[in-house]
Parts: sequence; C-alpha cells; structure tokens
Amino acid sequence: MKTKFTQILKQRYYLLFFFSLLVQQMHAQQQITITGKVASATGEPIPFANVVIKNTKNGAVTDFDGRYKITAASNQTLIFSSQGYKTIEIAINNATTVDATLAEDAMKLDEIVVVGYGSQQKKDLTGAVSLVKAGEIQKRQVTTVADGLQGLVTGVKVRGGGRPGQEANIEIRGLKNLQNTNPLYVIDGVITSANRDFNPNDIETIQVLKDASAAAIYGSRAANGVIIITTKKGKKGPLKVEASVKSSITTMPRYDLMGTEEFAKLNNQAYDNAGYPRQNLNMAVNTDWQDAVFQTGMINDYNVSVSGGGENSTFFMSGNYFDNKGTVVGTDFDRISFRVNASGTKGIFSIGENIAISNSKTDEMSGNPIIDVYRMTPTIPLYDAANPGGYGYGKQGVADTFGTNPLAIADFSNAINENFRIRGNVWSELKLASWLKYRFNFGYETSFDSYKFLRKIGNWTLNQPVDPSIIDQNKGRSETMLFENTLNFKKQFGKHDLTILVGQTFQKDKYEQIYGTKRNIPINSGTGQYYQVLNQGDSPVVGGFINEASLASYLGRLEYNYDNRYLFNAVLRRDGSSRFSDENKWGNFPSVSAGWRVNNESFFKSEFIKDLKLRASYGELGSGNIGNYEYKSFVNNFGQIVLGTGQTLYPSATQVKLSNSQLRWEKLKQTNLGLDLGVLNNDLRFTADYFIARTEDVLFGFPILLTTGNDGGNPISNAATVENKGIELELAYSKKINEFSFNASVNFTKVNNKLVSLGNGQNENIVGNTMTRAGSPVGMWYVLQTDGLFQNQAEIANYKNADGKVIMPGAVPGDIRFKDVNGDGQITSDDKAIVGSPWPEFEMGLNAGAEYKGFDFSMNWIASHGATVYDGFRSVVDRFDDNSNYRAGIQPWTPENPNTDFPRVTKGSTLNSRGDSDRFLENGDFIRLKYIGFGYNLPERILNKSGIARARLTLSAQNIITITKYKGLDPEFSNGNIFERGVDNGAFPNLRTYSFGVEFSF
Repeated sequence: MKTKFTQILKQRYYLLFFFSLLVQQMHAQQQITITGKVASATGEPIPFANVVIKNTKNGAVTDFDGRYKITAASNQTLIFSSQGYKTIEIAINNATTVDATLAEDAMKLDEIVVVGYGSQQKKDLTGAVSLVKAGEIQKRQVTTVADGLQGLVTGVKVRGGGRPGQEANIEIRGLKNLQNTNPLYVIDGVITSANRDFNPNDIETIQVLKDASAAAIYGSRAANGVIIITTKKGKKGPLKVEASVKSSITTMPRYDLMGTEEFAKLNNQAYDNAGYPRQNLNMAVNTDWQDAVFQTGMINDYNVSVSGGGENSTFFMSGNYFDNKGTVVGTDFDRISFRVNASGTKGIFSIGENIAISNSKTDEMSGNPIIDVYRMTPTIPLYDAANPGGYGYGKQGVADTFGTNPLAIADFSNAINENFRIRGNVWSELKLASWLKYRFNFGYETSFDSYKFLRKIGNWTLNQPVDPSIIDQNKGRSETMLFENTLNFKKQFGKHDLTILVGQTFQKDKYEQIYGTKRNIPINSGTGQYYQVLNQGDSPVVGGFINEASLASYLGRLEYNYDNRYLFNAVLRRDGSSRFSDENKWGNFPSVSAGWRVNNESFFKSEFIKDLKLRASYGELGSGNIGNYEYKSFVNNFGQIVLGTGQTLYPSATQVKLSNSQLRWEKLKQTNLGLDLGVLNNDLRFTADYFIARTEDVLFGFPILLTTGNDGGNPISNAATVENKGIELELAYSKKINEFSFNASVNFTKVNNKLVSLGNGQNENIVGNTMTRAGSPVGMWYVLQTDGLFQNQAEIANYKNADGKVIMPGAVPGDIRFKDVNGDGQITSDDKAIVGSPWPEFEMGLNAGAEYKGFDFSMNWIASHGATVYDGFRSVVDRFDDNSNYRAGIQPWTPENPNTDFPRVTKGSTLNSRGDSDRFLENGDFIRLKYIGFGYNLPERILNKSGIARARLTLSAQNIITITKYKGLDPEFSNGNIFERGVDNGAFPNLRTYSFGVEFSF
C-alpha cells in the first residue's frame, strides 16, 4: 500500500514538474510585435537589411527608410546584417522597439568584387585585388579619381599637383616600361579614362587589379594595372534625392626669398668678386613676385542626384558643377557633368544603360610662374610703361635677368582648352538558364576638343622681339566604339563550384583634327578686345590629320572552387592590334592563379584565426602603347627641290622618320605570392603580397643621330627589359564598442626596379644628370661629387692627383672642391659617378577614423623614405653666375666668414654654379598629413519635421602638415620624364586646402 502511494506521489510530482515546464515554455514563447530602424553609423537608413530571429529561419527586411516589423518571442535575439556592414545581435528583452546601428565593414569576406566581365566574392579572390571605399575619395577635394587614391592602396603610387585641371600620374607596382603609362580604367564596362572630365561623386565602387592574374582578362592593355569603377545605380524604393555642396580655399606654399636690400648686398658682392661693374639696381623697388602672382584659390563642388525604382526597373540621375579658381593668376578650371544610369528586367531579359555627358574648360597656365617668381629679382617693378605692353621684366645694366614676368605672359599669352565628352554603354542580358547567361555590351565614347591660343601684342622678358598678334585654333574629335559579347556559365555540383566565361570584343578608335592660324589680329575699337576668330588677320596656315586604330580580342576564364577550400582561376586572352604589322599583330596573354583557404580545413582548429588564405599566381600581360603607325615610314610631302639648268622648283617628298616593321607586343611576366589573414573575429586583418614582374621587349624610342636623316622622332624598337620586385603589406583593424567605433590601417610598399638590359647594343643611356645602366635602376644620379670648400690657396695648391698634378689650379679660396674620380688631374665629365637613386626605398600610408553618435573623424598620412631628389629651385637661386633672386638668409663664404658650406658668390665663373654636381641633390623623405576631416550628422529628431531624411556637415583640410628636409616647394612633386623622375623643375605643388561641406537627402 505504501509502495502504491509512493508511486502515485511520484506520478503527481512528474505531472507537476511537467506542468511547470509547460507554463514556463508558454511564457517564454509569448509573441510580441517588434518595430525599429536599422541605420549606419552616420545615421543614414540602411534599406533591405536583414533582420533574423536567432536560431530560426524567420526574419524580415527593412524598407527604403531602414524600418522593419517582426513578430518574435520576448526573450529571443535579433540578428541584423547587410552587405558591407558588420553583423550585430541585439536581445529583445521584452522591448517592442529595437533600433540597430551597423558599422561599415570594408573587409567583409562575402563582399562582391568586380573583377572584369564578372564578379567574385572577396573571400574567393586568388589574385592581388584591392578595394577602395568610394567615400574615402569623395570626402577629399580632388579633381580626378587618381588624386583620391593616394595612400589608400598598397603598391599604388600617385603624384599630382594643385594646378587647376591637372591630372595626377598613377603607377601600380612600380616601373613596368619606359613610357610612364597610366593604368587602364574601366568604367561600367567601358574602356576609357577617369580624367578631369569624370565626376568622382558618381563612384559606387573601385577595384584596383594589381597582379597579372587579376588583370589578365584585359590582356594587352593591362600591363600597367587596371582600375575598375562602377558608378551609382538606383535602388528599389521611393524617390530619393541627395545633394551636397563643398567649398574649399586653397593656398600655395611659398619660397623664402630675399627682399631688395638683402638681394642688392649679395648681387653687388657677386659682381665685385668677378671684377665686373655693379648693376645700377633700382633700390626704390621691392617687388614680392610671389605676392603678385600667387593668390588664394577657391574650389566649389556642387552635386545632386535623384534615384529610385520599382519591382522591375531602377534609375539614377546626377548633375555636378565643379569650379576651381587657381592659386596662380590666369588659371581656372570648370566642369559641368550629367549622368543617367537605368536598368530594367522582364522575365529572362534585362537591359540597361550608363550615360555620362561632361563639358570641361581649362584656362591653361602660361609659362611656368613657379620658376619665374624666383627668376625675377625684387628690384624689377611689376609694370614699366617704357616696355611694349607696359610690364616690367628687367633692363640691361639695371636688372640683367631673362626671367619672365608671370603677369605679362598671363595677359599676352592665353590658351583655353575645352572638351565636350559623351561616354557610356548600353547592355543587355539574356538568362538562357539558371546557370547560363549571355551578355551584350556596346560602349561608346566621343569627345569634341577645342583649343584656342591668342598671342596679344606685348613683351614679357628682356630682349624679346616684338611679335605680331596671333590666333591659333584647332578642333578635334575622338570616337571610340566597343562591342562585347560574353557567355557566362555558373553552376554548383555538390562541393564543386564552377564558373566559365568566354567572350569576344572589338574596339575601334578614331581621332581627327583640323587647325588654323592667323597673324596680325585686329582689335575691336569699341571694346578694346581682339577678334578671336579665324576670319580676321592675315598669313593663314591650315592643316589637319586623321588617326585610326582597332583592337580585336578573344577571351576566356575558368573559376573553380572546391568546398570553399581550394580555389583555381585560369584566364586566356588573345589580342590583335592594328598598330603592329600583319606578322606581329596577334599576342596571347595567359594567367593562372590558385588559393587555399586553410581555415576551412577539418584539421584547422582555431578560435583566434578566423580566416587564413594562401594565394599564388602567374600571368603574362601585353602592351602596345605606341603610335598608330609606328611600323610604317613617315614621309614629309611638303618639301621643295630645285633641279635642272633652269633651276626649276619641284615639289618633293622625304622620309623623315625611320620605321621598324618588326615591332611586336611588349610582354609583362609577373609572379605573385600572397597571404590573407583575419583574427579576432576578423576585426584585425593582415594582407601580404610578394611579386616579381619582368617586362620584356619593352617598346621605346632611344635617341639616334640626326645625321641618319631621321628628324621625325626616335624610331620605336623592342629593346629594353625591365624588372620589378616588391613587397606589399597591409594591417587593418576595426571595432565597435556600444556607440563608439573606430578603424585604423597601415600599408607598406617596397618596390625595387632594375633595367636588365637596354637592347640595341647599348649598355647605358644618359639623360640630364641621370644614368640608366644595364643591371641598375632607371635614372640613377650621375653627377660630380663635391668635397667641401677650399679655405686658402695652400689647399688649392696641395690638391693633386697621384702624379702630383694640381687638379683645380683655377680655383680661389671659397670655391667648391670637386672629386677627381678618375685621377687624371682635372675635373671633367669623366669624373661623374652614380651617387644615389631617385626611387624611394619604401612608401607608407596610415588611415584612421572614429565615430561616436553623430560625430565622426578620419585622417590619412602618407610617407616616403629613401629617395634622393634634385632641387631645381636651389640650382637657380644658389648660383650667382646668372641674375635671379636668392634664398633668404644664406651666408656665403668670405675671408671673414669661412665657417660655412655655401661657396663664395661670383658673377664671372660657373665653377660654383655647376648644375651637374651633387650640390643640389637632397633627401626626398617626407611625412605628410594628406587629409584630416570631421563630420557631424544632425540628429533625426531635429530633421523629422523638416522632411529631410539626412543632413551632414563636414570640415576638412589637406596637405596642412609636411615633415621634410627638402628645401623646394613640395617633396611630393611629379615629373613625367621616366629618366628624370627625381628632378623638380618647377613642378606645380600640392596645395593646402581647407574645405567645408553640407550634405543632405530626402
């Protein structure tokens, strides 16, 4: 009985326990409705973000305003995610409103990367591809895309300047050839250029393809790297309007130059030391040429866009006006541009277009005022009524200088460049099956170029002849048509993921120009202005030409992914160019790459390492960057010849440029080894790449003697071989803690270039003060070496060679002592030696940012170390055999001041002013704060009543801190001559820029 009672109690206990659990479970599963908003760290709503109940498949998607509604249990957790943002989890905790703020994740592994004729997930990349957030470029005040890339990407070197309309030079992974060629730009599938006509505000994404395997799909045009840009597209949802206004003030760095009193003292001393009579300097004048020529610049950038879409179609439209009033008198650049992108889908058919129209106008800089402000002396007045045109520019015996008055040349020599460009594409896709897609793309670009030059009557330099007024105009039109057909197969077979692309492309380029010139242009008596039309004046000259080229290509790519562990990629492209003769027209460009995602292996067990991928690739790329008809002879048919006893004049034709019918493709062979590592839940990421690139059969025109009859330019040949080796490292970290988030990244690039051989039987090539020798880097410094100053006559007499010969008998105390390298007892060009390199040992970039509530901060530093550069400024102002201004504060050698490294000043000798010595070589190291910016997003509660969805204020500055020992204007100067890369000959400097911006959307 007792046992039975006990059993009953146990049963009741079990029932009670079960009932208790049931009650708890019912309470836990009490369903409530949760609403909220998903926004970015800047407060902008994130449409189409995913909101999923943790450990279930139930979820919702945010609308265009970032709002969502979901039903869940009060004790569950919501997971918020969106492409390009970090995923977060938030517990409901009985709340009916749950808002989420997602931090951007620039390194998200499932991010989609455009790689040319297709796309891949970032985690599946096997080549060296860098992604750049468009916002990093758009927040800077830049004219072109290249300007904004500086310091953001490993292996990408940018050198630009602040002249209105100036386009930066960009170099990916060092020197690939000898022509200083920019990379290939692909915008929305169109082969084009992201020049000053392109509006950077339209950019959605940027990918930089750096190694041969990544760029091989573009074959013969990808040897210098590829930059792929996709522009903004519309999104499903109601109409969205965005507008921004950014105004900037720009200022020019200044030289430290002498005023009249200090200048006169040193100038008189130079004439006295030479035994020349002093100039009759005008001491009543104290002109600051920098104040007269340099001014505060202004940049205004206005941008507006409208976008939206429905179930089957989307659109995006934008307009931009960009105006840059230069920091030098007489310079200006303005651009107006429009864009319309649209696409639609109906069943298996899709169609779309991307069209951009722009008109840019540049008032080009006349002469080089960056040099002239120190070539002109302070004793010369700005204006002189005695001179033709009324400007001051020197006078014999008073101011013997051949510098140019920048105000005068800006007035009397006007050049205007105007360009109207249309570029875009129309594409269509046919989804033949879920795994097979056909795409047709037609790209078109045309530009109408107008150049106008007016030479007014008036002089700008001493002893200049009086020239008549001249009007010179030319009109040109370029046209590019691109036809592409591609077939894409993509299918998964269990653990196998296979993508195959095959395609055919054809591109045709045409450029034609007409030009005309007239002299003695009359002036309109009513307005005092010149008639700037070609129906005025006399002595007409007219002409024109047409250039045409075409490129046909076949391409194929295979991508294979096994179990997200083993990745393989192979590309083959075959190009045929009209720029080569029939026997050398075609070139084949293959590449292979592989990746191993070690972290997905079953044996790999690590909570610390979240991502580990090894990459390897090899590829061959080509380049046909030569003129359209280089393999043919050039004939001048405008000649005349006198023949016969009657001395009759006959028309004649002469071959003026030698041809090379054996020209063939320049070929780049590149190997790349890479590693991608993510730790701490991928908050900390490290990327490393090592590459070897060798360019063979480099196309270049080395100088030949004019006695050969060649006066039409140096003939091109496949001569040199160039080799690059480099290391790229990048370390990036990002983290969000409650409402505070921050990110930081540092990148390091080291590239060594070597000219393996020159070809054509040459071992070395001398250009200016540089030597390019087989087995060494290009453009090494080849100069005389200085060895201090002679302090007395005894030192001069004792400076002998091994045979006892006095080496510099003509020197006097205070003169520079040069090294007699070859020991022949005299200083000649044979004593020159290679003393340094213009190439930096490494370059770095540092990027950092932070966000807290509505505030954000970001900055970008760049650094360069190891380059030796030539200071063209000092090579003028530190010499005294010519009349220019001098550096303020210098203390030259005198018997009373022997403890100095500055030689005695003298007008009569070039000994102390030789430009081919190491005296003007300087350390080119620098560290620069390239960008610093602050932003504030107005709170939503303030904007709700105004109808504005988002409003943002920004304040930023560029180039405001530079740490360097370089004495010129800017250590970050640019020189387009590949052999004189390190020569600063009056390059336009980067400007200090202070910007204020307003952005809003509704």
